[in-house]
Amino acid sequence: PRAWVAPSRTMRALPALLALGVVHGLSTPPQRVTPMRADKPKWAGGGPASAAVNAVINTPWLWGMLKGGARKTLQDTAEKRGIPWRENTEALMANPEREALLERFTNPAVDYPAYYTLPFHAYDEGNLNWLAACECSSATLAMGNRVWPEEALSPEAAQARLRDSFTTRVVDYCAARGVEVGTAVDLGCSVGFSTLAVARATRPRRVLGVDLSPYFLAVASIRERQEWDGDLPRPEWLHAKAEDLPLADGTADLATLCYVCHELPQDATRNVFREIFRVLRPGGCVALTDNDPRSPVIQNLPPALFTLMKSTEPHSDEYYLAELEAMLGDAGFVDVQYSRSDPRHRTIIAQKPAA
Repeated sequence: PRAWVAPSRTMRALPALLALGVVHGLSTPPQRVTPMRADKPKWAGGGPASAAVNAVINTPWLWGMLKGGARKTLQDTAEKRGIPWRENTEALMANPEREALLERFTNPAVDYPAYYTLPFHAYDEGNLNWLAACECSSATLAMGNRVWPEEALSPEAAQARLRDSFTTRVVDYCAARGVEVGTAVDLGCSVGFSTLAVARATRPRRVLGVDLSPYFLAVASIRERQEWDGDLPRPEWLHAKAEDLPLADGTADLATLCYVCHELPQDATRNVFREIFRVLRPGGCVALTDNDPRSPVIQNLPPALFTLMKSTEPHSDEYYLAELEAMLGDAGFVDVQYSRSDPRHRTIIAQKPAA
């Protein structure tokens, strides 16, 4: 966690604000909160710590400082790790093909759900803008170093280790059940890191990357042409809602969700699981990786860090209280398996019953 944040003046002040209750008189009236579950972080989904953090986030001037501090913190930390954040962003912004790619990937029939139009990740427009899309590659590349802060890993090596910790489990699960991955669908694919990793690991004949942001899909297409392996099929980038895929029943053998569920309210997650069940063939598999509420690292985040995290993730309380394994079962999946794939993240894999 120390590698994740170089505390700004705002961040250093947060513990005192929380402890002294400075925000109490500035926040909205107390609201009903869902009771805490024992295996969830104390700062999520109810309890005094969660209420204090939510009060900070719901105070406009404090949230404004947090939003700006969050993005600068991620940017500065990435650059200290050798990631040329500003140069990468400027290069993508200057790419002469980006506007044509945006037009190519935009599906005007897409109806954006309300949860997707909220400000998050320190961007007022969420993922529906060029700045978020062009900064996403650097932000994603920095993820691995936050998982292993004490190890002297390059950003590229840490990213490869992060992806392998998920895809190895997926490959082993599918192989143990005799599932051949002919078509893989990566939902919430962002700028394509997860799509490329899943395709390289599972070697499908067809791979689709699905996202709600055509800006992110444009950047994914640029990255793909720079990094794609010639012996694999090119990804098909699809602008669509994961809850309403333009795919026929029984189309796919594998569906993946990498770091997506924490950005969804629970109702949306349930709908996504049901839609995945529809598009998978009998015997097909669904695999997700995301923050692990049971992780000691997540459980013990200091106040400045968990406040920073919640300030940019509007659905985090719902996520940390969600029973994802049970939700998969409710959608019809069987053989649901959980594992801790790295110090911060979990992997959950399940199978659609064979016909």
